[in-house]
Amino acid sequence: MEKITKLSGILAPLLEIPEPPKQLYIEGTLPPPNTVLLAVVGSRKYSSYGREACEELIAGLAGSPISIVSGLAIGMDTIAHKAALGAGLHTIAFPGSGLDRKVLHPRSNIHLAGQIVKSGGALVSEYEPTFPAAVYTFPRRNRIMAGLVKAVLVIEAGEKSGTRITARLATEYNREVLAVPGSIFSQQSEGTNSLIKLGATPITESNDILAALGLKTNESGQRELDLAALSPLERKIVELLQVEPISRDELIRMLACAVSDANIALAALELKGVIIEYMSEVRLA
Repeated sequence: MEKITKLSGILAPLLEIPEPPKQLYIEGTLPPPNTVLLAVVGSRKYSSYGREACEELIAGLAGSPISIVSGLAIGMDTIAHKAALGAGLHTIAFPGSGLDRKVLHPRSNIHLAGQIVKSGGALVSEYEPTFPAAVYTFPRRNRIMAGLVKAVLVIEAGEKSGTRITARLATEYNREVLAVPGSIFSQQSEGTNSLIKLGATPITESNDILAALGLKTNESGQRELDLAALSPLERKIVELLQVEPISRDELIRMLACAVSDANIALAALELKGVIIEYMSEVRLA
């Protein structure tokens, strides 16, 4: 573990924020200076749509000079770190505690913390190694995450949540705020949809993120649809649309499932670029 008191290189953006950390404890390896840092945050109580959106978007960033920054928390943070590892991307975790395994928070992610370090990523904290997590340490951790990165991507958040605090700080620090739109029927999407109304950049594919970060987008053309990667409900939607486009209301009736489940599946398929909706008519992309 290394203690750093001079904020330079990849850490230099922290000098631009109020109350920059006086020291940082780092375990593992920070990315090269030319790496673009992207914070990915979201709800602890995520939906299947939010999980799939996070995994799909981060997978699409593979091969780009990006490091995924998140807070190691239960929920979307965990998904983001694991998706980064799966995509071969560097990732940095900012727990709301010191880095000693006796206090590392949350306890359920101690193994993930080890994986991050082993993969070439890093754990970072401004707190002494044995400093335990407390209510106030998390918002202070969030200010460092928001100040360090070039952009914050919000994937699902309630109207009142800690995730919104991170997004607000990013705005105050003149960082980009990106948000994944969600169903108008989902409480988990109230925060992200509200952020978009306030001017956050809507993200529906990985290329949107790359463009927002000023990186080269992937021009690989249309991907072959992998039905095995879809949920049973998503596959049923694709099968129904094979013949002809169907109105959204009729499609939901034909699915014979809960309306909320149908809306989540439709939103997930649209995010993956499998379907498009125009004038209330759903068709394959």
